Amino acid sequence: MIWAQQIVTYILSFLPITDKKEAALVNRIWYFAARDSLCQDNIVYNIPVSSTSLSAIASLGRSRVCCISLPNLDSSTISRDVIKYVAHYLGPHLQSLSLRGSSLTEASFMTLVFACHCLSSLDLSSCNSLFMSGTLLSKPETMPQAQKALAYLQELNLSGLRYLSDLSFNRLVSCMPHLTKLSLARCHITFEFDPYHGSSHYNSSCILSFRNLQCFLKEQASSLQALDLSGTSITAQAMKSLVQIEKLHLQELVLQNCQDLTNEAVSFLCKHQPSLTLLDISSCSELSDQAVLAVSTSLQALQNLRLGKIHRLTDGAFEHFGQLRSLQNLDISECSLVSGNKLVKAFSHPELQPKLASLSFAFCSLLRDSSVLSLARTLSSSLRVLDLSSCVSLTNMSIQAISSHFTHLMVLRMAWCRELTDWGLLGIEEPQQAPDCGREALEQIPKVLTDSDWQESQKKYRASLQALHYLQELDLMACHKLTDMSITKVICFPELRRLSLSLVHEITDSSLVAIARGCRNLEHLSLSHCGNLTDGGFMEAASYLRRLQRLNISGCNQLTYQTLLAIGKECTQLKNLDVSMCSGIRVADIKLFQAQLPLQTCIQSHFAGGADLFLTL
Repeated sequence: MIWAQQIVTYILSFLPITDKKEAALVNRIWYFAARDSLCQDNIVYNIPVSSTSLSAIASLGRSRVCCISLPNLDSSTISRDVIKYVAHYLGPHLQSLSLRGSSLTEASFMTLVFACHCLSSLDLSSCNSLFMSGTLLSKPETMPQAQKALAYLQELNLSGLRYLSDLSFNRLVSCMPHLTKLSLARCHITFEFDPYHGSSHYNSSCILSFRNLQCFLKEQASSLQALDLSGTSITAQAMKSLVQIEKLHLQELVLQNCQDLTNEAVSFLCKHQPSLTLLDISSCSELSDQAVLAVSTSLQALQNLRLGKIHRLTDGAFEHFGQLRSLQNLDISECSLVSGNKLVKAFSHPELQPKLASLSFAFCSLLRDSSVLSLARTLSSSLRVLDLSSCVSLTNMSIQAISSHFTHLMVLRMAWCRELTDWGLLGIEEPQQAPDCGREALEQIPKVLTDSDWQESQKKYRASLQALHYLQELDLMACHKLTDMSITKVICFPELRRLSLSLVHEITDSSLVAIARGCRNLEHLSLSHCGNLTDGGFMEAASYLRRLQRLNISGCNQLTYQTLLAIGKECTQLKNLDVSMCSGIRVADIKLFQAQLPLQTCIQSHFAGGADLFLTL
């Protein structure tokens, strides 16, 4: 029996989470095998605050679940019951605990944490009620218990705390001698004002000061590896002081949306923290090419770089980008002055073998087909995620280059690339018309691709989108020139989990049925404002979409209650359904449908049933 369970556990380890959940329903052996496999993946279980959760918590305790999230705790009786059950059944082996956004009391927090002696990760982000009074861990008798419970904690998230002060911060971190990762994103840290007037006793109950943080970093310098100061007003002088702390060798530094950060500060950072593997300076409005040049010349070990929304960035910033030989993930989204020419040149160096696995050019309107083609040839063996959303100048040449070279691509986003046509997805050269042809000649262009035409086109060199066999996510939202002609032929991916064809107005039931038959592992499907879809299409397609968890059909005005019936009968795993602005679906239909669904299913139905938007407002 034990050997059988171990064999099944090993087999299930190769499956995605949704398949493991399905496998757990087969029999007792498969249930325990699936449970063990999920525990090995460190899956985070989101536990709702409800009386129905109590029995589930006891069951999770028998499964020795080690990662949970309790996001909606408060001072209610049911919240206290949930905390007691978690402390009793899960506390002894809990390793990761998230209380993000909870409004729990100090007593409940201590009851929960004191029962957890193996915690390595604690998320208290936006738990403002916990720090409002300033008395957390103020009683001498509570400190020994807290030090015992938090002795092995390595990751602490305190982001978004309005009432965090030096005193409460010091009490908390004094229980964590081995902290390696700290987040203070969006906390109100004072960088220039010195409330202590030169004194070294940092115990203010009103403010969180940089001087106190600096003192903590000096004490923890040998162990701390990751720091997040996003959304703070950190100054150039403060940055210089931070990165020069003796024995501090950061591997990850997140400075997203730090509006006072300067090029000089980033240059100084790169010089004194050369071991960084992750750097996020996105949305720092004062930065320009100089900062990125400093990064590319000094941070040779860098693997992840996020430069999104740096509006002063130009192609000149990527002059020496070829020196980042370990770079795996690059985000330059919403950099409107970047065309990609210098980046292509840097990656095309004959001695360089790029390892880039993820690249985002989203909203870079200057990106052209020629750059995409060059990148496709250079990064063909390594790239797995490509985001070209809203790169409005891209045409069929880009999608054909992607299909031909990125054969191992897993995520492709080309939303709002409005020049893409059926011919690009099909990998066929678009028919050319003579300059003097009239309207009658234009109307003679075939709008339907026959099977013989499709088979003949496959003999030619150009690859269709169907060549991306490993695709798991595809976003073609608002590519309004696409029609059934291409969608019915190429959207056939056995591994596809997410698909968006919202605002692709020309597709009909033929596309819906073809997608359902060719992509049977779909979990998220967005078809909003596809006005040609009808009940008949969903009644035929629903039986193939049994894994569907999220469906967006908002603005599809031809759909009625019959579509809801088909979805409710076949899509038993559905968690979220959006039927907003569906004039053919009445509010009464939605209420009747919702009464037949599990409690965890969420239905969005704004302005459904033909409701007048202005009247509703």
